[in-house]
Amino acid sequence: MSKELIINSTNKGIEMALLEDKALVELHQENGKQKYTVGDVFLAKVRKVVPSLNASFVDVGYEKDAFLHYLDLGAQFSTLDRYTKGVLAKKQKTSDLSNFKILPDIDKGGKVKDVIAANKLVMVQIAKEPISSKGPRLTSEITLAGRYIVLVPFSDKISLSQKIEDEEERKRLRRLLKSILPKNFGVIVRTVAQNQKVAELDSDLKNLLDRWKTLFINLQNAKPPKKILGELSKTYSVLRDILSDDFSNIHVNDESLASDLRDYLSTIAPEKINIIKTHKAHDLFDAFSVHKMIKASFGKQVNLKSGAYLIIEHTEAMHVIDVNSGNRKGGVKNQEENAVQTNLECAKEIARVLKLRDMGGIICIDFIDMQKTENRKALHKTISEAMSSDKAKHNILAPSRFGVVEITRQRVRQVTNIKTVEKCHACNGTGKIEASILITDDIENKISTLKGKSIKSVLLVAHPMVEAYITKGFFWQKTISHWKKKYGVKIKTEASSEFHLGEFKLYDDLGAEID
Repeated sequence: MSKELIINSTNKGIEMALLEDKALVELHQENGKQKYTVGDVFLAKVRKVVPSLNASFVDVGYEKDAFLHYLDLGAQFSTLDRYTKGVLAKKQKTSDLSNFKILPDIDKGGKVKDVIAANKLVMVQIAKEPISSKGPRLTSEITLAGRYIVLVPFSDKISLSQKIEDEEERKRLRRLLKSILPKNFGVIVRTVAQNQKVAELDSDLKNLLDRWKTLFINLQNAKPPKKILGELSKTYSVLRDILSDDFSNIHVNDESLASDLRDYLSTIAPEKINIIKTHKAHDLFDAFSVHKMIKASFGKQVNLKSGAYLIIEHTEAMHVIDVNSGNRKGGVKNQEENAVQTNLECAKEIARVLKLRDMGGIICIDFIDMQKTENRKALHKTISEAMSSDKAKHNILAPSRFGVVEITRQRVRQVTNIKTVEKCHACNGTGKIEASILITDDIENKISTLKGKSIKSVLLVAHPMVEAYITKGFFWQKTISHWKKKYGVKIKTEASSEFHLGEFKLYDDLGAEID
C-alpha cells in the first residue's frame, strides 16, 4: 500500500489529505485560529462541582465551561494535585520527579466532591475538542505524545501497543525502555516503535522530557485559565502520527512550510526527508483531484464504482447508513450472492467514510438482507478487518436478523461536514441571470488598477474554461499580450475547478490576494 500526504497551504489555513493507493482516507484542516487542540495542557479553575453527575465544570477560557468527570481525573490525581501546588508555590524546584513522593491512587468508585471543590486550581488536558454546543472534555491524566512513545508522568508502567504481536519484540522493547526511563515516569509504546533501535527511542524520550520541563517552567507563574503546554500544530501532529514506511510522497505548495517539515522530519525520521516534494500550484487539492474526491465522499449519496451506493443521514441521536445495490453488475446467479458481494464491497467503503468524515457516536448500517448465517459472519469479519486500522476506539456488533450492524465509534472532534450542494453560480439561486457575462472585461478592469503600481507580476486563478479561453482560445495571443503591454504586468494563469464560471482572483508574487 502506498501513502501520500497532500498539504495545501491557502489564505484560510492549511488543508491536509491522506491518500492510500490514490483513495482519500483522511482529511484535516488547520485554520490557525483554533484555541483548543486535543493534547493541550491547561492550568484551570473549577467553576462548580455537580455531585449528581459525579463531575465538575472547569474554566479553561472557552465560552462554555469544560467537563471533567471523576473517572477522568486519573488514578494519580492526588499526586498531580500535589505537584501542581508545589510548582505554583515555588516549593517544587525542578521538573525531575526522581525524588517526588508518589501518593496512593484515588478510589475508583469515589465521589468527585471528596476530591475537588469550586475555585480549586487543577492541571488538565484536552481529551475532546468542543463539539456542537458543548465545551471541551477534559482529563487530569496528563500524557505527552511522541513519535514512538507516549510519556506518562507519575507512573512506573510500561504499556505496549496490542498491534505489536511478536512476543520477543515486546520483551525487547520493555527491556530497553526500562533501562532508559527516569524514575516516576511511565510510557505507552506505540506501534511504530517496533524494531526501532534504542537510540531512536532514547531520542524520543529526551524530547518528551524536554516538553515536560517546558510545562514545569510555564506552570510556575501561570494564572488560570492558562495554556501551559500546547500540542504540536495539527500539521506536525498528523505527520507524526501517520508517518510510516509506506509513505512515498509528501506534497506541499509552500516552500517555507516544506522547509519546516524537512527540519521536523530530520528529528523524527531523517531517512524520509527526500519524500517532501514542493509544487508551485496555487491549489494543490485541485492539482491532485482531491476536491473531486471530497465531493464524491461527503454527499448524502456516496457512489461506488460497481454501481452500488450508500445513503448517509445524520440525526440528533445517531448516524444512519443505508446500503443499496443500485445498478450493480457482477454476473451473480441469485439475490443472495448479489447481496453478499454488495455488502462486502460497501463494508470496506463504509470503514473508509467513517474515518474520513470522523463520524462518532452510534452508527447504524442497514445492509441488504442475507439469509445464510455464514454470509452474515463474513460481513462482520470484513467490516471488522476494514476498521482495524482506525485509531479511534470502536465496537462493532454482529449483524442482526434484519441485516443491521451497529457500531459505536469514539467521538473526539466535530464530525467533518462539507456541503456538497451548491447554488447555481450564474444566478446565485435567484433564477435571474445578468445580461452580460463578459468575464474577460472584468479581469482586464481588475488588472488595469495595477498600472503604475510596484506589482510587476500576478497570478490569475479562474475557472478551467475561462483559463483555457484566455491561454489557448482563438484570441489568446491578443488577450494576454495586450494586457501585458498595456498595463506593464507579467501575467501567469492557473485553473481551479473550485471557482465558478464568473469567478477569478489575482495574487501577487508573495501569494497574497489582490483586492
